[in-house]
Amino acid sequence: MAKKKTISENDIMSLYMDYVLEHNSNPKSVYSFAKANNFDEALFYNYFGSFEAIEKHILKAFFDNAIQILDKNEDYQNFDARNKLLSFYFTFFEILTANRSYVVYALESNKKNLKALLKLSELKKAFTNYIDHLDIETLDIKQATIDKIQKKAIQESAWAQLLVTMKFWLEDTSAGIEKTDIFIEKAVNTSFDILNIAPLKSVIDFGKFLFKEKMQMN
Repeated sequence: MAKKKTISENDIMSLYMDYVLEHNSNPKSVYSFAKANNFDEALFYNYFGSFEAIEKHILKAFFDNAIQILDKNEDYQNFDARNKLLSFYFTFFEILTANRSYVVYALESNKKNLKALLKLSELKKAFTNYIDHLDIETLDIKQATIDKIQKKAIQESAWAQLLVTMKFWLEDTSAGIEKTDIFIEKAVNTSFDILNIAPLKSVIDFGKFLFKEKMQMN
């Protein structure tokens, strides 16, 4: 049988996912993987430098798929940050659930320490960039260093929340993974309630008023 002359990035990812699920282990080498799937080894390196690179990219590809789905939804475009993030979570975890066997295989051995898992590095970069563009309201202090700290704190706390949700999802054995849906709604709403800066802004405005009045009285 003649070897395939072309193969796409998605083809390689799908073939890799099928392989690890059928064999419960990674391929022994790129050569054997390419040979088993009837394409030249060189074609593999057009897209990936190693199997580890595929594993990182697959999880990021799930994120990309979720964003593509959301971008096509007109209602999503008009949502506030809270509801955009909720929509992302539900869409992303629906995609994870559709590929649950692979994701469990990829993460199960490290589920107690997902933060240190290199397989999540591309996902983290994409997700924190997404969080940055949600325009979550922060205190308008007009000080570059503080603004940068606020931005970083929101990114890292959002990433930590995603990791916690993924750990919960990995352990969720409820029908339809319905407990994860409940967890997502409560977790995201709670995080935005904590981030609600309106009361704090009122305190700051009141403090500014008192300071101004005191200066005028003096």
